[in-house]
Amino acid sequence: MAFDMLFSPMKIGTMEVKNRVVMTAAEFSLGQTNGEPTERMMNYYEERAKGGVGLIIPGICRVNDMAAASTFTQLSMSSDRHIEPMKELVKRVHRHGAKLCIQLHHPGRQGYCSSINTLPMIIPITDRFPQVPAMLFKATPVLLGLEAKKVCMSQQAPSKCELSAHGAMRIHAMTKHEVHKLRDDFIAAAVRCQKAGVDAVELHATHGYILQQFLSPNTNQRKDEYGGSFDNRMRFITEIIQGIKTQCGKDYPLIVRMTADEMYDRIGLAGKGYSLSVGKEIAKRLEALGVDALNVSSACYDAYNYWLEPTSFEPGWRAYLAKEIKSVVSIPVIAANFIRSPEQAERQLEEGYQDFIGSARNFICDPYWAKKAQEGHPETIRRCIGCLHCIKSFIENAATKGAPGECALNPSVGIEKEFAALPDTGRGFPIVVVGAGPAGLTAAMTLKRRGYDVTVLEKEAAAGGQVNIAAAGPCKDKLHWAIEDMLTEAAGLGITVQTGTEATAELLAAMKPYAVVLATGGTPIKPRSIEGIDRETVFTAPEILLGEKEIKDSRVAVIGSGLTGLETTEKLNELGNTVTVIEMADKVAGAAWFQFVDDSMSRIKPYGTRFMLSTKLVSIEEHGVTVEDAKTGVQQTVDADYVVLSMGVRPNNALREALEAAGIKTVTVGDADRGGTIGNATQSAFHKAMVL
Repeated sequence: MAFDMLFSPMKIGTMEVKNRVVMTAAEFSLGQTNGEPTERMMNYYEERAKGGVGLIIPGICRVNDMAAASTFTQLSMSSDRHIEPMKELVKRVHRHGAKLCIQLHHPGRQGYCSSINTLPMIIPITDRFPQVPAMLFKATPVLLGLEAKKVCMSQQAPSKCELSAHGAMRIHAMTKHEVHKLRDDFIAAAVRCQKAGVDAVELHATHGYILQQFLSPNTNQRKDEYGGSFDNRMRFITEIIQGIKTQCGKDYPLIVRMTADEMYDRIGLAGKGYSLSVGKEIAKRLEALGVDALNVSSACYDAYNYWLEPTSFEPGWRAYLAKEIKSVVSIPVIAANFIRSPEQAERQLEEGYQDFIGSARNFICDPYWAKKAQEGHPETIRRCIGCLHCIKSFIENAATKGAPGECALNPSVGIEKEFAALPDTGRGFPIVVVGAGPAGLTAAMTLKRRGYDVTVLEKEAAAGGQVNIAAAGPCKDKLHWAIEDMLTEAAGLGITVQTGTEATAELLAAMKPYAVVLATGGTPIKPRSIEGIDRETVFTAPEILLGEKEIKDSRVAVIGSGLTGLETTEKLNELGNTVTVIEMADKVAGAAWFQFVDDSMSRIKPYGTRFMLSTKLVSIEEHGVTVEDAKTGVQQTVDADYVVLSMGVRPNNALREALEAAGIKTVTVGDADRGGTIGNATQSAFHKAMVL
């Protein structure tokens, strides 16, 4: 398929972009505490420019250091000191024909109080003592603890309102002086971008940050000229736009990333915030103010899944938002719309949904997404599966480690230069990888790139391992893209994958490998200490998800509310069963990323599923289970025709002892080492393969 529209040039104001491919902003904590780009950050964005992206918008850029920080290591244009360092990032992106747009940002009620007023003190110290940030990150959990509510500074917001679902612990209504100061900070930052040679600037007025907060009646309850009516709620961003156009000139391209619909109705709060009809009015007003393009998105942190979708969402599900905005403006419309394939991108351009294809996760996952499509090899693209490891790892790493975010399927994130020049230390030595799941395939590809001769053995008829189970859950089929694309990439590297071959200690010894990597996954935990565990009515979650056992129109007790337990519950609900979920912890799926829990629960709740928390399984009887309240010790019986165990997996590394006894170097990765997500498995495999 030709992608004629996707790779045709188009202008945003005076800026001509070589194609319609835009890498939208996604903060990954790759900068310095002083707001300057690191070499690592420049390598990261240069790799995406090499990969064919037409316009690159890096992660959030703060406009002042006092109250506008979201992470300690984001970009900044708060001072003239940032102009020269930014010039280097511009040069690196321009080197490959791409344009650079800087996104100006302030978190408002979604920021972290620990960052308020700290950077002016931290920056001079960290410039001299680089080890200080690590100390700060270790202290962050304490700063974000409950006691911090009593002592932390309050975050700026348009008005006193409810706290965000994720973010500031305390907020205060901005004084008019603060409003004017922040307005001027945005304008001054744009001027600095222009002086640095940045091709365009983008105002971040979506995802619940401060510019959207001023626009929304939910978060803007001011009684002065900056709140109340639509015109008043528009005043803050209007003055910023007018100031940028006055200071930078009308020809300097200005983009606004806007929320078309706050989508509170999607989380059962219809009437809250603003909907698409208001979003269209905002778009028309922005065009009238001279904005050169609109980057259309949706929602805020309160409705997280409706701007940063998990796996279950269908590609293009919110394309209608961009089309509705495009119908009322004549300036170009950029939109992400959960686009995953160049075929989908071309179709949405042809059908008039938008003018530019936006995505962050596509290019995090595969920097060469655009180049592969343009050169006629879209089948080699490593597709984003929506596993959310990027956002989860970013928030965890940036907040507590001072490390950047990660990608579950692209271990080279943040080390692009080093990854491109891996030393050939393998010298053709043979290595056998046992298991063709994500961990095994990642280890195999990493070792092959290091110069080893790699063979992969998989005992099942098809590759995939634990992913085959996860992908069998409701709405999770896209997870299997990871395996499909890894197999394509492995074949391109010349790796042999032998399915239907069980690796025994004798077979492996006969192959005389330099080392063996065990990626043999895990087996479901089935505690023998529980009376009745071997009854014919007791199954494991994988048996249900894979369809090996089918239960219909019955009473079922699911033991464990982790993600696998929730996915199993969803499937059982769909088959007409009445489900009771029994969980020892006091929270549903407490160890899982909250977006997946919210997503699954949105489909489970309508069935009236019963959740018994702080409850442990004692025994299994013929027509029920005996459970015990973990706090009181009181026992009761729960009626159940069947019991499904979802209690995690135990590492399956039985081969290790025999191999080590035979003197064969052995490494375990993924679930064979420790149970976890796809991202945990691939990161484990990559790092162990790098030091083998």
